[in-house]
Amino acid sequence: MNEQVASSATGRRAGSPERSVGLTARSAEPDPQVVERPKRRTFTAEYKERIVREADACSELGAIGALLRREGLYSSHLVAWRKQVRLHGTRGLSAKPRGPASKPRPSAREIQLEREKRQLEKRLAKAEAVIEFQKKVHGLLGIPLKSLELDEDD
Repeated sequence: MNEQVASSATGRRAGSPERSVGLTARSAEPDPQVVERPKRRTFTAEYKERIVREADACSELGAIGALLRREGLYSSHLVAWRKQVRLHGTRGLSAKPRGPASKPRPSAREIQLEREKRQLEKRLAKAEAVIEFQKKVHGLLGIPLKSLELDEDD
């Protein structure tokens, strides 16, 4: 019950996201200005390389932790950067575009083969329609079809 009184006194509900900077002195309504979200930190390839080199040069106990605290980094940054250096060298530290990978564009040869495939499929569909028509005509006229031994195994 005390929580309800406290939340109504501050002008916001419990569990609701913070939307304003604070209450103004004259009114009980919150400031309508929306708080800006923090930006994602980005690191240059040179900075990453320097940190990895400094971390590799650390020989004393706790020196890497001190380096990370001084630079404001997490140990996961160092682990990921070392892995990138190990797999791709220093060029692996460069920034990569975020989001899904773009689809590769087909080559001119692939486009030509797809076009030929569609044309051949159309010709096959026409040929099958003609064959079905001939079978129906033979059936209507009562002309027996020759039974071939190699009919579907060709």
